[in-house]
Amino acid sequence: MPRINAVSRLRQSFGSLVASQAFAGILLIAIAVLAITIANSPLAGTYHRLFHGALPWTPIGKLYNAHLWINDALMAVFFFVVGLEVKREMISGNLADPQVRRLPVLAAVAGMAVPALVYFALAGGVPGLSRGWAIPAATDIAFAIGVIALLGKRVPPPLRLFLLTVAIVDDIGAVLVIAMFYTSGIDAAWVFAAMIATGGLIVLNRLGSGKAWLYALGSVALWFCVLHSGIHATIAGVVAALTIPTRAKDGSEPLERLEHGLVNWNIYLIVPLFGFANAGVTLADLPEGAAFAPLTLAIGAGLVLGKQAGIFSSILIADRLGFAPRPRGASWRQIWGASVLCGIGFTMSLFIGALAFPRHPLLVEEAKLGVLGGSLVSAVLGYLILRFAPPLRAKA
Repeated sequence: MPRINAVSRLRQSFGSLVASQAFAGILLIAIAVLAITIANSPLAGTYHRLFHGALPWTPIGKLYNAHLWINDALMAVFFFVVGLEVKREMISGNLADPQVRRLPVLAAVAGMAVPALVYFALAGGVPGLSRGWAIPAATDIAFAIGVIALLGKRVPPPLRLFLLTVAIVDDIGAVLVIAMFYTSGIDAAWVFAAMIATGGLIVLNRLGSGKAWLYALGSVALWFCVLHSGIHATIAGVVAALTIPTRAKDGSEPLERLEHGLVNWNIYLIVPLFGFANAGVTLADLPEGAAFAPLTLAIGAGLVLGKQAGIFSSILIADRLGFAPRPRGASWRQIWGASVLCGIGFTMSLFIGALAFPRHPLLVEEAKLGVLGGSLVSAVLGYLILRFAPPLRAKA
């Protein structure tokens, strides 16, 4: 009987963990560790062939290996969900109220600008590295919220909400950066076709259609056109998401239905698969001293130092000047800890790293090293700061 009770308690604990936000972060950590372990084991060759070897058959010629299908197709779904989340927040969430969004928007902008400046200071003068400036500017919300969830009640709810809002604005910034700075070789005919597909989705919206399959069909058509246009295919996911109505004429809520239907696929399949395919750094293939190479150090410093400096200083200045108050119920040390956690880049940073140096595999590997190292330091340091930060004392 005691053994049965112990097993039952274990199952209940695991079920609670899976249902919590913490599981997403823990899953990504485990995936990253697994990818690095395999990439530095006798299975390294199999690992690289699995993702980079040519497929025996593919319905789309541009996607000739599994890595491209993950980064250009599945990640379009990831960005589609991000787009749905952004639209919901802008219509009825934290980004709908100008007073509420003022501080998160300021913090997110500063949290992207300062890491970029740190990167330029350390690597901007090195030939061929300037394109990597946006790598440390991103925040991985799954990792950050996962660490926050592990801390339980030690983090005030308003600070959690603030961190989530900053990450959402950060995602908007990352999408704009990818669209403006990591696009080349534009094909006007395919861009025109993408505009027609977008127009069709907008017409569906204006007609008040609540048929999800029509939006899905239009979104796939848009993605296919963008894939061949020279603009990165994932941008299609965001554009398509912004055309989904929050409420249709028949009273249904297509945006919420699609978001709820896809969010678990995002968290438990797409993002972990992306992490597994992209986090595997084969250390033996890196030149001696790669851990201290300008690219590696610039990315790591941007994530660890730039992120916290940009976000924390912007909150401090905004609060002191009366532009926007700091998150309610949070001490300055807790705000500092949350700012440090924003230095966890992972998913978006790895993605931008691959876009920045598409023809230089060695630089991509160094970028991975910087992202993984900077994210790990930010996660551990942020956790420790929040773990031992005293709560804000109520004024007598």
